Amino acid sequence: MAKSSKSLDWCIVRLGEDHNWWVDEVSDPIRWDVDGLSIVDPRQVNHLIDLVEALRDYGFDQHIMEAAFIPFRIEKDMGNGSVRLRRVKGSLFESDEKLFVLADTIDEENGPYADLLDHITRCRVKMLNDLFNFESKLTADEVEDEIREEQNASFIEGRAIHTFDELIAILEYVPAGWDTDEERSPAKGDDESAAADVPELEEEEEEKLKNDQSLKWDEDETEESESDDEDIDEDEDDDDLDDDDDAGDEDDDGEHKPKRGSRGKR
Repeated sequence: MAKSSKSLDWCIVRLGEDHNWWVDEVSDPIRWDVDGLSIVDPRQVNHLIDLVEALRDYGFDQHIMEAAFIPFRIEKDMGNGSVRLRRVKGSLFESDEKLFVLADTIDEENGPYADLLDHITRCRVKMLNDLFNFESKLTADEVEDEIREEQNASFIEGRAIHTFDELIAILEYVPAGWDTDEERSPAKGDDESAAADVPELEEEEEEKLKNDQSLKWDEDETEESESDDEDIDEDEDDDDLDDDDDAGDEDDDGEHKPKRGSRGKR
């Protein structure tokens, strides 16, 4: 950790509209510029730790990550979405406290945070080259150039890049057109395996489901509607037959004659 950061004992942070935390005031305003200075909250810290676990098989060193951050704990709620944080000592990975962490960016080019960005980029590249059969090996320079291009677009729009977003861009980076195993759609065999794991219903429970009106499909409702229509048509035909019989009876008395073709005509 940079020696210049030792005088940073506390800071006041606020929750922004983007739901990220940003630094408003620090105990060392000489070395630290709070303009656009972000800080990672406990929830984000846990997520980052989960992501870097997958990089351990590819050379990830947690000491590099711990050296890149200055940990803080909540000291006081200042109200209006602001919190005062007090600097603490301890391991980022082993602490039981809910810690905020501030990236040590005193030396943006060669400081510990810059070392972390370079380190996780190389680990991520090794992981991707191991997972995918690229025509040519992916390089750290290619990843850095693509991410930097997106960051420049944000700078042009006047938007500060939060530390968490900067790290996530690397830890979740995948080349266009490729998906990680977690993001791929399940294969056919996986679907069959999942279906095989579904327990069979008892006959009594299955009968209850069949009789549950709330679970009927639209097709069932359509069939029922068509059946009702057929019943109505049959009733109308019966009524017509009754009317014709009555008309025939009147003809025998010489009073009326039925119209031709009137039976069943609609």
